Amino acid sequence: MAKKNNHVVIMAGGVGSRIWPMSTVETPKQFIDILGVGRSLLQLTLDRFKGISPYENMWVVTNKKYAEIVKQQLPEIPEENILLEPCRRNTAPCIAYVSWRIKSKDSRANIVVTPSDHVVTNETEFQRVVKTCLKFSGESDAIVTLGMKPNRPETGYGYIQADLSTSSARNKEIYRVDNFREKPDLETAMKYIKQNNFYWNAGIFIWNVNTIVNAFRVYQPSISKIFEGMNDVYGTPEEQVQIDEQYPRCENISVDYAIMEKVSEIFVCPASFGWSDLGTWGSLLNQVHHDLYGNACIGPDISMYDSHNCIVHTLQEKKVVIQGLDDYIVAEKDGTLLICKLSEEQRIKQFSGE
Repeated sequence: MAKKNNHVVIMAGGVGSRIWPMSTVETPKQFIDILGVGRSLLQLTLDRFKGISPYENMWVVTNKKYAEIVKQQLPEIPEENILLEPCRRNTAPCIAYVSWRIKSKDSRANIVVTPSDHVVTNETEFQRVVKTCLKFSGESDAIVTLGMKPNRPETGYGYIQADLSTSSARNKEIYRVDNFREKPDLETAMKYIKQNNFYWNAGIFIWNVNTIVNAFRVYQPSISKIFEGMNDVYGTPEEQVQIDEQYPRCENISVDYAIMEKVSEIFVCPASFGWSDLGTWGSLLNQVHHDLYGNACIGPDISMYDSHNCIVHTLQEKKVVIQGLDDYIVAEKDGTLLICKLSEEQRIKQFSGE
């Protein structure tokens, strides 16, 4: 499969606000420089796919209300490749829409679909894994998902159970999927870790466009019918009009439920490239650099005294001094200051008023 047929789809319509006050419904985390590196998570997502596909084959699916911020942050992406959802309908309709849209342009497309709000620290290994999986999907009718090798009994992620008894004949790094598992309780997560064939579900999928379109036709005919029926308008001014009218008719369903748990030719590539979905302040603390006392500080001038295992995010403050805190979140944005125990961060949504 030629590189010119490689396409990248970035899903950027989420409205998660668990990293409040940095992330809000108005400006979700994918559009924010959470790591303090001068690039938003969306921009970092684009950066790590450079060299995998040309910009004209990169696509973003987002909510209509985020159209301008996507255009502003990703000027490299052609405007016609920014697909706008009129409402939220989870990942299955999102992926169906972009799949039919890509198929109208490139019937031999080989696609990697990724969330926009994750972090990868080893981009060289990430690219190697994605390229080998694209080669695999380009030569078969298989669906491949990336499984992150767990380093702790995490209860915030779904898991993929792999059959490690025999690898694929085409690629020794790729195995069949036995089961997808929902987010477990701690006891179950600890069992998964001990079994060595369970991996975190990163929500990164790789497939040929015909494979995924045919899967929708078989397992989600009602969704398939909607997007198949718009073949004549893709790439025309009428496309958005039809999407605005038809998209709300789609079932609100994830691609995991809609497709992944039903297809037979599904594989997992276990990988380790420093991945995190940054779904919580705690996950951010685990991902970024710590000082000798376990504190992670993101901001221009932060001084910590007698404090341990804190995450401090104060990019807008000239100087911050903290004394005597253990296991706390300290975060400030646009005049809102959060000071919260890490163990109580599940209450942040309540604090935010959203």
